[in-house]
Amino acid sequence: MANSLYITTAESYCGKSLIDLGIIDNVLRRTKRVSFFRPIISADIGKRDKNIELVLGYFNLDQDYEEAFAFHQKEAKALISAGKTEKLLDRIIEKYKALEAKSDFVLCEGTDFLTESSAFEFGINVQVARNIGCPVLIVGRGDKGRSVEEVVSTIRLAIESFHEEDYDVMGAIVNRAEPDNVEAIQKALRKELPSNLFLSVIPTNDLLKSPTVKEIATHLGAEVLYGEDQLDTQVYSYSVAAMQLHNYLGRIPEKSVIITPGDRGEIILGTLTAHLSKNYPPVSAIILTTGLVPDPAIINLLDGVSHIVPILKVNYNTFETATRLDHIQSYITADNTTKIDECLRLFREYIDIEALEEKTLNVVARGTTPRMFQYLLTERAKSDKKHIVLPEGEDERILRAAEVLVNEGIVDITLLGRKDDIDKEIIRLGLKLSNDNVKVLEPEQSPRFNEYVEQLLELRKEKGMTPEHAHDSMCDVSYFGTMMVYMGHADGMVSGAVHTTQHTIRPALQFVKTKPDCPVVSSLFFMCLEDRVLAYADCAIITNPTAEELCEIALSTVDTVVSFGIEPKVAMLSYSSGASGKGADVEKVRSATALVKGRNADIRIEGPIQYDAAVDPFVGQQKMPGSEVAGKASVLIFPDLNTGNNTYKAVQRETGAIAIGPVLQGLNKPVNDLSRGCTVTDVINTVIITAIQASDH
Repeated sequence: MANSLYITTAESYCGKSLIDLGIIDNVLRRTKRVSFFRPIISADIGKRDKNIELVLGYFNLDQDYEEAFAFHQKEAKALISAGKTEKLLDRIIEKYKALEAKSDFVLCEGTDFLTESSAFEFGINVQVARNIGCPVLIVGRGDKGRSVEEVVSTIRLAIESFHEEDYDVMGAIVNRAEPDNVEAIQKALRKELPSNLFLSVIPTNDLLKSPTVKEIATHLGAEVLYGEDQLDTQVYSYSVAAMQLHNYLGRIPEKSVIITPGDRGEIILGTLTAHLSKNYPPVSAIILTTGLVPDPAIINLLDGVSHIVPILKVNYNTFETATRLDHIQSYITADNTTKIDECLRLFREYIDIEALEEKTLNVVARGTTPRMFQYLLTERAKSDKKHIVLPEGEDERILRAAEVLVNEGIVDITLLGRKDDIDKEIIRLGLKLSNDNVKVLEPEQSPRFNEYVEQLLELRKEKGMTPEHAHDSMCDVSYFGTMMVYMGHADGMVSGAVHTTQHTIRPALQFVKTKPDCPVVSSLFFMCLEDRVLAYADCAIITNPTAEELCEIALSTVDTVVSFGIEPKVAMLSYSSGASGKGADVEKVRSATALVKGRNADIRIEGPIQYDAAVDPFVGQQKMPGSEVAGKASVLIFPDLNTGNNTYKAVQRETGAIAIGPVLQGLNKPVNDLSRGCTVTDVINTVIITAIQASDH
């Protein structure tokens, strides 16, 4: 039987998505066989449930949407009204058991409390939990205006509703609590509820409860006049602009939506100017009411402005627009990684994971899964926090990655670039980055600039380096960042989101140079497949390696994977296996394999060998019976860059595997390259890898 947990709420809008995300993220570090199930969803027939979309979409769980629920709420109500509750439960059990059969853990989420009475909701949730045998975790809310007594009373009544049906509850979480009440609620829960319950309190969070401009536009049925590229901006408040401009400017709330009639041109222009000014807080959007649009002269002005904040138009009057906005509920979607990252941060900070696991999450590990591998890497980087320099500080992906890395306490970050431009981009993106948690340097303005120029001149003087050339080179962010690493002012560097591979690694090759026992620099990708992690090398650096270079690539890759906790079983790839093939390309691989064995007889290595024989146990036994590597390879060495680069990209695209890299090997200090098509996740993973490499140096 799979481990399971049933999450139900004490009332509506308790923010149980945060709890879903935190629990599944934690369980996926131990097993990939996780499923999500909602017995009854509130979405209308034909529409999709937002929570199912979020969990399945973000975690890419191995289940279809239709597997994740049994009934729409209207269908469930009709069966119960017709006296067919048993039919309802039979179908729920059937659906749950199908997921349980293929899972190590199933997270179940109860009804939403949106349209029915509390008695109906509690009754259904108790019956479902009992019939599928799940321990129950109750989620309540502690929003503004509620006393500690009211919050605790609601939780106590929910627990008693289960006890009255002779079903135990394993714990409760109060979410969205006012920060000043967190400790008081925690104490009251422990005082008034049984001591064997798991109890926790999570404070409210402005980011999570704030909608995006896109959600507001959808809710109001608004027409987007400007700023379609910024609809993902968060909105923290609403403000009606009805007074004169000079009185209104001092009352603009940060990250707010300004509501004003469409003919108030001075308010529109004043708001946009204030948004660009350092003396006023940034706004998120402007809503023009009454169906009016600005004067043509103002429209002409707006048409010539780039990166304008979203401007929406509605037909409602100003009062009705403001009233409708008060009733909007924000939802987390799978593509809103900013909100998801905040959910996971809050869960880790306020939930005692070990205590929760003691109750319900005793999942048996099944080898190294991709999420487990990434989790272990993150924890390892945190345990020996390093300082990483990111030369491309003006790139949005770099900034978003930096926000996660510093706010999660994984590494310290220095960003290189024009400080004013970086600061403006941080404000535009609404990131939690400041001088307190990240350092921004302009190379030429750095107090160490002249020192670095002199050092480069000394290191490269035998290569004809002149003072002028050294000065110009050090103005380049790649050279400056690499010199920070060389001088010990940073532990590692990650670049390549904007620059080419050659531009990124050229300075490292010139003066960081290779380790004494490693004459070549090569690369590997950690390929996080569905059920295992493989190392592919070399897929980024050496175009057509010789046998000697293939040997060095294999030896470097073995050292790298061992340092990351992977047992090396090396496959030297070719288009034939064993002694079956002939030709210069095969002989090169055969020679390289012999060289590796001569350098380190303890390495388990096979070559030449074809890819299928290397990774598929059945094919491996057929083609190379008795081999220690065939069918079980964890390290795959490609004969040339053409083969390696295309293979890793094909596997990544066709299987959905996560490719972490390229990880550079052989340098004296860690410098790593990104693909110019990298994602924010790619940047985060590469920085974490670089930090771990720095710990090993």
